[in-house]
Amino acid sequence: MDALAIRPDGIYVDATFGRGGHSELILRKLGASGRLVALDRDPDAIRSAATVIGDDPRFSIVHTSFDALEDVAVKLGIKGEIDGVLLDLGVSSPQLQDAQRGFSFMHNGPLDMRMNPDDELTAAAWLAEASQQQIKQVLSEYGEERFSGRIATAIVAQRQQMPLMTTSQLVELIERAVPRKDPGKHPATRTFQAIRIRINQELQQLSAVLEQALSILGKGGRLSVISFHSLEDRIVKRFLRDHSRVDTLPKGVPVMASQLQQPILRLVGKAVTPSREEIRENPRARSSRLRVAEKSI
Repeated sequence: MDALAIRPDGIYVDATFGRGGHSELILRKLGASGRLVALDRDPDAIRSAATVIGDDPRFSIVHTSFDALEDVAVKLGIKGEIDGVLLDLGVSSPQLQDAQRGFSFMHNGPLDMRMNPDDELTAAAWLAEASQQQIKQVLSEYGEERFSGRIATAIVAQRQQMPLMTTSQLVELIERAVPRKDPGKHPATRTFQAIRIRINQELQQLSAVLEQALSILGKGGRLSVISFHSLEDRIVKRFLRDHSRVDTLPKGVPVMASQLQQPILRLVGKAVTPSREEIRENPRARSSRLRVAEKSI
C-alpha cells in the first residue's frame, strides 16, 4: 500500500484480485471519488468479490486475464488516467488449498492446474500429448529442475502404460525419478511450478501486462509488482531497469542530453523482501519480492 502511494481521489487497478485482500486495503484508502478496478481470470475469484467487497460503488471487477489490462482500460475510458497498477503474481492460496484445482502436490486431485477452468488445456492433457523433449524443456526452463530429463523420460514411459490423471500419480512418479532430494524442499515443487506456468502461459502474460501498464498509467502513476520466483522477478527487474534508463550513445556523437529519449519509469527504492516476522506469520511470503516504479513522462 505504501508503494502505491494511494491518493483518495485516484484510479487504481488490482490486476490480480485473488480473494480481495489488496483490494480491501486500497478501498480503505480511497475517498468517495476514488475508483478501483479489479481483474481476475478465475471465476471463483469473481464470485468472491460480491462477498468480500459487496456493492461498493467505487469498485468494479472484470473476469479476464491481466494481459487484457489495456483493453479493459480503454473500454472503461481510463487509459492514461490510472494512478496505480498492482500485480501479485502466481497462484493464490485458495487455488492451492482446493485439491480439485490440481495445483498442489500436497493434496490429491485431478491434474488440472488451469487458473481459468474455462480454458481447454489441462495439465493432464498437456502431459499426454507433449513430446519428451517439450516436457524436458518446460521443466528445465520454467521450473529450473536439474532432473528434468529423468522426469520427462519417466512421464513418457508412464503414459504408455496408463495416463497421468491425478496429482498423486505425478508426485509418486517424480519421487521415483529424482535421485537426490533437496533439504527442506519437496521434489515435486519445481515440476508442478513449471507445468502450471506452461498451462497458464504465465510468463508470456507477464511480459504483455508490463508493457500495457506503461500505456495505461498516467504521469506519476505507480506500477507495483510482487513476484514469487526467480523467473518472474527476472522479467520484472529487466523490464523496470530497461525503461528507467536514459538512452546511451557512443562518445563523440554530436547529440545533446536533452535530445536523448528520456526514461519512461523512475525506480522507487530497491526490491523489498519480507521480514522474518512476516515470514513467521505467512510462510508463503518467504520467496516474495516487491518491485516498484513510477511513470515519469
